[in-house]
This record gives sequence, C-alpha cells and structure tokens, in this order.
Amino acid sequence: MHPIELIVGLGNPGPEYAHTRHNAGAWYVAELARLHGGQLREEGKFFGWTGRIRIGGHDVRLLIPATFMNRSGKSVAAMANFYQIPPEAILVAHDELDLPPGSARFKQGGGHGGHNGLKDIISSLGNSKDFYRLRLGIGHPGHKSQVAGFVLTKAPAPEQSLLEATVDEAARATDILFNDGMTRAMNRLHAFNADSTK
Repeated sequence: MHPIELIVGLGNPGPEYAHTRHNAGAWYVAELARLHGGQLREEGKFFGWTGRIRIGGHDVRLLIPATFMNRSGKSVAAMANFYQIPPEAILVAHDELDLPPGSARFKQGGGHGGHNGLKDIISSLGNSKDFYRLRLGIGHPGHKSQVAGFVLTKAPAPEQSLLEATVDEAARATDILFNDGMTRAMNRLHAFNADSTK
C-alpha cells in the first residue's frame, strides 16, 4: 500500500454543526491531533484547518475542510495538488449510515454511497475513487427521507458516547495502520464494538 500522507476529517463548519453526527470525521482528525501533540490552524489556501503530526515515524498532514460538506473536494484537492499527494495516499474519515453507532471500518476505494462529501472529493480528484476511507458508524434513521435531518442533529447521550468511543478506537487503530500495516489495523478496528464494551 502507498503510505498515507494526508488524513482528512469531514464535517460542516460552524458551532451549530460541531456536535452533529455528520461531523464524526472531523472529531477523529481533531482526536489524532490531540493524541500526537499537533495543532490545527485555519489555512485559507486549503479552505480548511490543517496540521502536521508524526505517526510511527511518518510525517502526516491533517485536514478538516472549512467548506460545507458538499464542497469538501475543494479543500482536499487544494491540499493534494499543492503537496502532490496522490489519491491512494489520502485517508478520508466520514460518518457512515450503513454501520451502527459504536463500529467503524477501514476500506480502500469504492463509491460514495450517497455521501455528499465523498461525492465531491471523488469529483475533485479527477473522478479517482482510490483514496482510503475510515467509515465511522452513526446508524440509519430508518427511511431515506429522514437522513438529512438525522445527520445534522446531535445524537442522544448514550449514542454519542458510542460515537466518541469509536473515534477514540479509530485513532488508536490509525497508529497500528502506520506501524504494522492496514491488515492489522483492520483486524483491530473491525473487531471493535463500543456497544459491547459497556
């Protein structure tokens, strides 16, 4: 696998969205920065909050786009183009309706599954789907007509604690990814279920 050079956490900007389910990817990148002593600073030319950390001896750039979700690609492409980072060296963390709260998955490539952030990133990277994903489960409201409201609201406290435990576990699995490779990281993360740790 190509070593990951850029980790992106998706969300919407502004305090009204900070604690909503759609921002799970942004929470993960903020947690990585905290764990590794990094600082995230707003950087206009990349349309987002950026930082640098070292994981397992690797220099890694962090990015939380300051654009709205459906324009995430503008931020990702600006940074990828500037530093000449290929899609297969990018990991994008995002909320995932098809996984229950308390679970997460790594994967490489694939479609956007209706996720507007992923859709815009694929388009902005020249229709490349080769980047890695970290899918952070938020569950599904039950009907597609309810999805927009669901992702833009805050999870109830018990569910939020599952999401936070999963973000924490995903950050630790990221260390394994850099130190021991994707297979081991997947083995650890995919076996995790925050719901069963209560």
